[in-house]
Amino acid sequence: MFCVSLRRFPGRVIKSCLIVVCAVAFLSVSASSFAQKPVADNSPQFSDFRGVHIGMPTEEVRKKLGNPRDKGDEQDFYVFNDTQAVQIFYDKAKTVNAISIDFMSGANQIPDPKNVVGELEVKTDGSAYKLVRYPKAGYWVSYSRTAGKDPTTTITMQKIDR
Repeated sequence: MFCVSLRRFPGRVIKSCLIVVCAVAFLSVSASSFAQKPVADNSPQFSDFRGVHIGMPTEEVRKKLGNPRDKGDEQDFYVFNDTQAVQIFYDKAKTVNAISIDFMSGANQIPDPKNVVGELEVKTDGSAYKLVRYPKAGYWVSYSRTAGKDPTTTITMQKIDR
C-alpha cells in the first residue's frame, strides 16, 4: 500500500502545489466555457421583428402587431398568413424579454441567415443552427432550420441576463 505523509513536505511546497492545481483547474474551466459561448462585439444584424425589439413595452408591441391570437401577461402569440407564428415574451416590468419567429412551409420573406447571424454551416440534411451573442446590445440571436422538404425556420432573440 502506498502512503504519503504531508508532514514530510514543507508548507511552502504544499501551498505551491495547491496553487498550481487550482490555476490549472481554473484555466481549463475558463477555456472550455469560452469555447462554448460564441461572442460577437459588433452590432447585431437582426434587431427587431416588424419594429418590435427587446425592451419594448407591451402596449407598444400590441399597437405595432395588432391583437394577438393568445394574449397574456407573460407572452403574446401571433399568427400571420398561417405561415408565420410569433411569440413575444415579457418580463415582470412588462417589456419584451424575447421574440421567437417561426417561418413554416410556404412562408414568404424568410430572412437570409447571413442577415441574421452571419455565415452559417448547413448540414447535409439541410438543417442548420447558429447562435450569436451581442453583449453590448444586451441580447443574443439564433437561427435554426429543420431538415426535410418542408423545413421550419426559427429566429429567436432573447435578452441576456446579467
